[in-house]
Amino acid sequence: MEENDELNESEDQGTPLNGDEGLESEKEQNSEGSKANEEEESIQDDALTRVTGMYKDWFLDYASYVILERAVPAIEDGFKPVQRRIMHALKELDDGRYNKVANVVGHTMQYHPHGDASIADAMVQIGQKDLLIDTQGNWGNILTGDSAAASRYIEARLSKFALEVVFSPKITEWQLSYDGRKKEPVQLPVKFPLLLAQGAEGIAVGLSTKIMPHNFIELIDASIKHLQGKRFKLFPDFPTAGIIDVSNYNDGLRGGKIRVRAKISQHSKNTLVINEIPYGTNTSSLIDSILKANDKGKIKIKKIEDNTAADVEILVHIPPGISPDKTIDALYAFTSCESSISPLGCIIEDNKPLFIGVSEMLRRSTDATVDLLRQELEIQLGELEEQWHFASLERIFIENRIYRDIEEQETWEGVIKAIDDGLRPFTQNLKRAVTEEDIVRLTEIRIKRISKFDLDKAQENLDNLEKKIAEVKHHLNHLVEFAIDYFKNLKEKYGKGRERKSEIRLFEDIEATKVVIRNTKLYVNREEGFIGTSLKRDEYVTDCSDIDDVIAFTRDGQMMVSKVDSKTFVGKGIIYVAIFKKKDKRTIYNMIYKDGKGGATYIKRFSVTSITRDRLYDLGQGKAGTMVYYFSGNPNGEAETVTINLRQVGSIKKLKWDVDFADVLIKGRASKGNIVTKYSVKRVELKEKGLSTLKPRKLWFDETVQRLNIDERGEFLGEFTSEDRLLIVNQNGQVKTVIPELTLHFDDDIIVLEKWLPNKPLSLIYWEGEKELFYVKRFLVENPDKDENVLTDHSKSYLEVISTDYRPQVEVVFAKKRGQERKDNWVINLEEFISVKGINAMGNQLTKEKVLEINSLDPLPYEEPEPPKTEEIEVVDEENVDTAQPKDSSETDSENRKNLDEDGTQGSLFD
Repeated sequence: MEENDELNESEDQGTPLNGDEGLESEKEQNSEGSKANEEEESIQDDALTRVTGMYKDWFLDYASYVILERAVPAIEDGFKPVQRRIMHALKELDDGRYNKVANVVGHTMQYHPHGDASIADAMVQIGQKDLLIDTQGNWGNILTGDSAAASRYIEARLSKFALEVVFSPKITEWQLSYDGRKKEPVQLPVKFPLLLAQGAEGIAVGLSTKIMPHNFIELIDASIKHLQGKRFKLFPDFPTAGIIDVSNYNDGLRGGKIRVRAKISQHSKNTLVINEIPYGTNTSSLIDSILKANDKGKIKIKKIEDNTAADVEILVHIPPGISPDKTIDALYAFTSCESSISPLGCIIEDNKPLFIGVSEMLRRSTDATVDLLRQELEIQLGELEEQWHFASLERIFIENRIYRDIEEQETWEGVIKAIDDGLRPFTQNLKRAVTEEDIVRLTEIRIKRISKFDLDKAQENLDNLEKKIAEVKHHLNHLVEFAIDYFKNLKEKYGKGRERKSEIRLFEDIEATKVVIRNTKLYVNREEGFIGTSLKRDEYVTDCSDIDDVIAFTRDGQMMVSKVDSKTFVGKGIIYVAIFKKKDKRTIYNMIYKDGKGGATYIKRFSVTSITRDRLYDLGQGKAGTMVYYFSGNPNGEAETVTINLRQVGSIKKLKWDVDFADVLIKGRASKGNIVTKYSVKRVELKEKGLSTLKPRKLWFDETVQRLNIDERGEFLGEFTSEDRLLIVNQNGQVKTVIPELTLHFDDDIIVLEKWLPNKPLSLIYWEGEKELFYVKRFLVENPDKDENVLTDHSKSYLEVISTDYRPQVEVVFAKKRGQERKDNWVINLEEFISVKGINAMGNQLTKEKVLEINSLDPLPYEEPEPPKTEEIEVVDEENVDTAQPKDSSETDSENRKNLDEDGTQGSLFD
């Protein structure tokens, strides 16, 4: 501005003028031009000022407009402005018949110039939630992601629920539309927590909102609990169903998180089926994410079939040899089958954004509903009292023939006065004074009505009005109880079919490294000290994935863990390479090494549970000349026997003896170990492979997450060795045994889950659908690797009772026959009733009598054979690394044994 002013001054000074005449002439000739220049300068000044103002005012106005008028819903009725106008337009057009959506869109534009596409999209979103709008035609599919047909092809009308809950014109506050031609509601008087039922999502300037949809019935129950002064909890419920973990929901406030999963089950041996999908996805996007994960090698599938129609059905075919349970976890880890949603509870209250949780939203909505019900009752009471007042006046007017008093009156004022004077003796029982408007209404009564007036009917009408007035007053005096009954009525009328769809369950975290498909190969160059996936000319180690870690040991007693890469230098003289499992206490490394040049030879056993990646660790004392004589990795804690061969030096008498690693204590990797000998070792030879020295794993089943665990959560299943299996029986009669891996998935209809004892029979009673009788069978599971159904193929066959006891008993309760006494209950020892037969045998008929019920009883006594006891191995923490010295150099310490965690076998020998 200062530069412009200086520029203007210099231009004025430089203008040549010849005296006053010249100046006046100049002014006369250029008066219009001067005015134009002044206006231009003024406009420039104003424009520059408005640029500053734009930052101060216009941007804030724009942000406020987007927040209040577009993106964020109001707490009063749960609607964004465009949604509110759509509902108002539907109400104005409502005649019980369907309206074309295009017509509704045009009608909505009378209240605000929203774009027709945005109105149609908003209306489709409301319609797809299946609560407020009764739809007809192709409104799209939230499961498949298919969009709705054009608005001219689809139709809509208000649902009965919307007509009852959303509208009440007598208590609605109105405002003029944008052009002043129409009236629209400021807020709709919604008597229900609609915002929480439908959910809301929007992005404004500087803030956003993401309110999850909740279950219709649970919202009503929560509102009732709030009115009763009880505590309640709300969790989301999604129209796409699925499984949700709400442990970190945080009441829908900022910082909370919901984990959502697809519902995946095993359809057949090599087929998985997805029946429910996570909220925020559709079948198309879900299938795309699975195909991308397959292309990247994270999972391995043959093909995908999408059979989705009214319900989701996606069949995922997996190749033979691929674990279905592992594939399910991989789908959760690497695809859209699992995702997390971060809610953010932001609403508009009194034209201001407010961040509150869903519980507070429900409280405010319920309190607002109570207030709306009060207003409606007060209006209803006023109307009823007005009806009673006029009905009483009408009766007085006709019964006392006051209408005859106006026959001689010649003026209107005289008529009014005559009626007023005639009514005065009878008005002492009225609830309010008689007004001129009341008298005018009396004059409008037709003669025909007067002639047909029935005193008894008039009195009956007054009595009914008085009952209604008393009832409304009672509701007003007991407003909370009235509101509770109102919510119960909503639940009864509209709650059917609106049960919870999303299953609430705690999720276990899935470690990607445990479920990823090994899509590449790992190689090693031992002499040069390289490992990697690109060394294809060198020695093959194992299959791996690009997210795995690799552990490697060198001949000089060093160890390193690094990420799988194309080529990584570890150190020359690699003697052992394997995939590294973090926190793996069950893999035990056996090692014999020389501690430095000329040092003694030591033996040690250790596990590696945690490390810093790409760091070299010394397994000895870090002395120069350290050399490993023998090394093996044992994923199941095997302890082999080796032979020590010494060099012939001096007068050594004993040059050869055996050492059993089972006699060595398992310590930390930094421990020095126990001395084997102080003399020079020629070589160490493997004499005998060892068995696992680890105690069987104790397993528990956590019903909450439906997973096995070793953390003592849930039901204890027993101790399992690598040869033991789990017995599983489902309600549909499916019987199988499985190796108890922590990644196993279990169906919801499991009725038996326990450690399988091969010689322990199963006893069951089932209904045979074809013969329509109960049958009994006892059998052993003879083929543990095969899934078998123990029922007949008839569709009406079902499992009634199953027992895994050695000597089970049941009680049969017979039905009462007409005209006869009920037969006494029958107690059966199933061991005596039927012998053990094949699993596919039909069994023996239980009875031909009609059975009312069959109850399991306590089994008869039976002494189970005691299992062989397993000694425990003592575990020494890494901090306690004092070395124990044996009495003789050829002996080692004998120690106790300790229970660790995982299983498997692998070892290697180096001279």
